[in-house]
Amino acid sequence: MSRERPILNANYMEYKDIIKKLTPEFDKALQYLDRELAKIHTGRASASLVEDLIVECFDQKFPLKQLAMISVPEPRQIVVQPWDKTYLEPIQKAIENSQLGLSPAAEGAVIRVAIPDLTSEYRQNLARVISKTQEDSRQAMRRARDDSWSQIQRLERAGEIREDDKFKAKNELQKMIDDYGKKVDEAGDRKKKEISE
Repeated sequence: MSRERPILNANYMEYKDIIKKLTPEFDKALQYLDRELAKIHTGRASASLVEDLIVECFDQKFPLKQLAMISVPEPRQIVVQPWDKTYLEPIQKAIENSQLGLSPAAEGAVIRVAIPDLTSEYRQNLARVISKTQEDSRQAMRRARDDSWSQIQRLERAGEIREDDKFKAKNELQKMIDDYGKKVDEAGDRKKKEISE
């Protein structure tokens, strides 16, 4: 008498469902990368450079754009006008402590941020920031992949998927990491090329 497979059809595709759920997680990591790279300027002022900086104010954390109006009156200057003067100092501190190499100057009720020239030293600093941001995105993807792999291994141990499905899943996970890794590389390379021109 031949043994029946212990796998139910209802569970057969379950590992694929786990992998499908990874796509939005990977997309989120790519969107994070795009947002962070947009903040890295190439000698021109842009509100996106500072608007998402986290400001610690009254023992809470806020994105700068929630605490101030941000304008770009000149190609090489950003003006930050806090809604309340008590935000001035924390905003200035957040800009100074960012990895962007900016020097904010408080003038009355506003903070002026001059965009520095792209010296070779400054370009190297920006390239390091780009590489770190790329690595942050890759780590987020690897964590999501590792969580999915753990779930798939649990399904296989519980007899809900076959061993060969587990290995198919492993290959699919690796392919996703490789494909998205290329996108991370391309985004970072584009930005590095921008700052080197």
